[in-house]
Amino acid sequence: MSTATKNHIGRKISRIRELRDMKQEALAAALGISQQAVSTIENSETIEEGKLVEVAKALGVSVEAIKNFSEEAVLNIIGNTYHVDNSSAVNYGCTFNPMDKLIEAYEENKKLYERLLQAEKEKIIYLEKLINNR
Repeated sequence: MSTATKNHIGRKISRIRELRDMKQEALAAALGISQQAVSTIENSETIEEGKLVEVAKALGVSVEAIKNFSEEAVLNIIGNTYHVDNSSAVNYGCTFNPMDKLIEAYEENKKLYERLLQAEKEKIIYLEKLINNR
């Protein structure tokens, strides 16, 4: 991939728009311009900064996100995040049993409650001693 292709702002806008599942017509409506004008923007290698700010806002991303957008980075993120098997299920690679974690949390809660109860009993004994010593 050449440097010119990497820095082609119009193509980056087009890919971000597609990834956001937005049609050119929807982007045009958000910008208050025609669909043909959006097509012209997406075919432009450079775009005036003010227009880029408007496009970024309409796409719901920052100007930096457009400028630094990389198809390779998106594919790496998708590749490292999702694993789709034959059943089309998403595997998040959970490395622990959630039920074990729930049981651990329950046991910790139980121990905390017992310590709290013991502290209250000790407080009652202490207060009773104070009252009896008067």
